[in-house]
Amino acid sequence: MNAPAPPRPADARVAERVRAEQLAAVFADAPNGVLGAWVAALVATGALLANGDVALPRFALWSSAISLVAVFHLAAVAGYRRRWLADFGNPWPAAFVAAAACEGVWWGLAASLLTPSANMDERLLMTMVAYVVVVGAVPAFGPYLPAFAAIFLPTTLIALAGQAIAFDRFDLTLAVLTIVGIVVIWDLARRTNANFEAQLRLRFAKDALAEDLRAQKELAEEASLSKSRFLAAASHDLRQPIHALGMFVGALSRHPMTDEMRRLIRHIEGSIAAMDGLFGSLLDISRLDAGVVRPQVETVALAPLLERVCRDYADDAAVKGLRLVLAPTGAHARTDPALLERILRNIVANAVRHTDSGTVLVGCRRGAALRVQTLDTGRGIAPAERERVFEEFYQLANPERDRAKGLGLGLAIVKRLANLLDHPIELVSEPGRGTRFTVTLPAAPQPTGSEPTVAPVPTHGFAGRLFLVVDDEAMVLEAMRSLLAGWGAQVIVAESCAQMLDKVAACPLAPDLILCDYRLRDGENGVDAIQRLQEQFNDDLPAVLITGDTGSDRLREVRDSGVVVLHKPVANGKLRATIGNLLKGRERAAALGARALR
Repeated sequence: MNAPAPPRPADARVAERVRAEQLAAVFADAPNGVLGAWVAALVATGALLANGDVALPRFALWSSAISLVAVFHLAAVAGYRRRWLADFGNPWPAAFVAAAACEGVWWGLAASLLTPSANMDERLLMTMVAYVVVVGAVPAFGPYLPAFAAIFLPTTLIALAGQAIAFDRFDLTLAVLTIVGIVVIWDLARRTNANFEAQLRLRFAKDALAEDLRAQKELAEEASLSKSRFLAAASHDLRQPIHALGMFVGALSRHPMTDEMRRLIRHIEGSIAAMDGLFGSLLDISRLDAGVVRPQVETVALAPLLERVCRDYADDAAVKGLRLVLAPTGAHARTDPALLERILRNIVANAVRHTDSGTVLVGCRRGAALRVQTLDTGRGIAPAERERVFEEFYQLANPERDRAKGLGLGLAIVKRLANLLDHPIELVSEPGRGTRFTVTLPAAPQPTGSEPTVAPVPTHGFAGRLFLVVDDEAMVLEAMRSLLAGWGAQVIVAESCAQMLDKVAACPLAPDLILCDYRLRDGENGVDAIQRLQEQFNDDLPAVLITGDTGSDRLREVRDSGVVVLHKPVANGKLRATIGNLLKGRERAAALGARALR
C-alpha cells in the first residue's frame, strides 16, 4: 500500500492558516463559555447545598475543582492573547485542551459525586446542567475540534459509565438518552467545525486568488516595464548613429554631386525618414506609458482638423484608386486638438492602407456626444483579431513585416491617446466588407468670434553665430560640426561640460546657443551641463536638449527641465527651425529690454 503523498507547501500553508484562525476563534469566544459554565456550576451546586441534597465536603471538593479549572482556562486564554512564553513556542492551545479535559472530567463526575444517594430530581438536575454545558461548548469550542472533544468526551462517557454502574431503571434511561445525546451532539459539533473550516478555506482560496491576480498583474506590469526599458535602451543606442547619419547627409547634400549621387542621397534620406517614423512611434508610446503627455483641452472646430487630415492622405488614397470622402460638419468638441488629430491620422492612415478598392468616408455624427467616424470598404477584421489590433507591433496579413504596410504601432498609439483623453473608441468590422472606427467626443457650443491666425516663422541665417555642442559621441559631434558649419555658424564641440568650459575659456566670442545631449558620461546629464554653461557666461543662453532616451523616468526629467527638447534622430529642417526660433526669440527679448531702458 502506497504511503500518502506529503502535503504540498501551498496546502501546508493553508492548513496552518486554518488552524490559526480556528484557535483565534476559540480563544475569542472561550471566556464567555467558561464563565457561563462556572456560574452554572456554582448556582446548581449551591441550590443543592442549600436544599440539603449534597454534603458540604463533596460540594467544596467539586466546586473548588471546577473553579480551578475555570481559572486555568482563563489563564490559557490570557497567555495566548498576550503571547506569554513566546520563547517556548505557543503552549497555550495545548494548555487550553488540557483545561477542557479536566473540566470534562469534573462535569462527568458531577451527578455521581455530588448526588450519589439523592432522589431522581436532584440527580437529573446535575445531569441536565452538565449536558447544557456540553451543548454550550459546541459554538464556543466547536471551531477547534480537539478542544471540544476534550470537554465533551469525558463529560458524557464518565456520566454514561456512572449510569451503567447504577443499573436501575432511571439510570438506564439516562444512559440511553446519554448515548443518543453523544451521537447527536458530536455530529452537531463535527458539522459546525467542518462548516467553519470550509468557510475559512473558501476565504483563503479567495485571498489566494486575489493575491495570484495581484502577482500576475505585477508580473504583467513588470514585463511591460521591462519591454519599455529594453525599447528605451535600444532606441537610445540606435538613435545616436541615425542622428549623426542624418546630419552627415544634410552636410553632404550641400556639396556638388552628380545626378546618381543625388539619387542615392534621396534614398538614404528616405531610409532615415522611415527609421525616424519608427522611433517617433516608439517615443510616443513611451511618453504615453510614462504619463508625461498632458492633454490641453479646449473647444475645437472639427471641420478644419478633419480637412487637414483628409488632405494629407488624399494623395495616398488616389495612388490606390480610392475615394477619400469627407462629410461636411460644423461641430465643435472639447478635446486636445493635437492629440485628437494624432488619433484620427492613425485611423485614416490605417483605413487607406488596408482598403484595396472603394471608399474611405470620414465624418461626424451629432447627438448628446459627437461621434467622429471613419468607414472603409476594406478587408475587414475578424472577430478574434479586433482586440489584438490595438497591441504594439501586431499587424494583420503582414508576416513578412513589409514596412510599406505599416509598423503595427498606429492603433496602439490610438488606444493610449483615447484612454488619456477619455474618448471611447468603438471598432465594428466584418471580414471582406470593411471597418468602422468611432471616436466619441464631448460636444461643445460653437464659440463666437473668428479663429486666430498663426504667423509663419521666418527662417534665419546663422552667419557670425557661435554654437556650443556637447555630446559624448564623437560621431555625433563631427556630424553636428559639419552641419552647423554648413549653415554658416561657428561651432565649438566638446564631449563633456568640463571640456567645454576649458575650450570656451580661451574663446573671445560669447556663445549664442547651446546644443547638448541629455545623457553624458560619468552620470552627467544635459540639464546640469546647460545650467553650468549659462552660469559661466552669466546669461540665460538659449539651449536645446537633444536626447535619444525614451525611458519613462528620463522623459519626466526632460519634461520638468523646462528646456526645449528634440528627440533623436532630429530632422535637419526641424533642427534649423528650432534654432532659428530660439535666436529670434532672444533677439525679440533683447529689443524689448532695450526699449524698456530708454
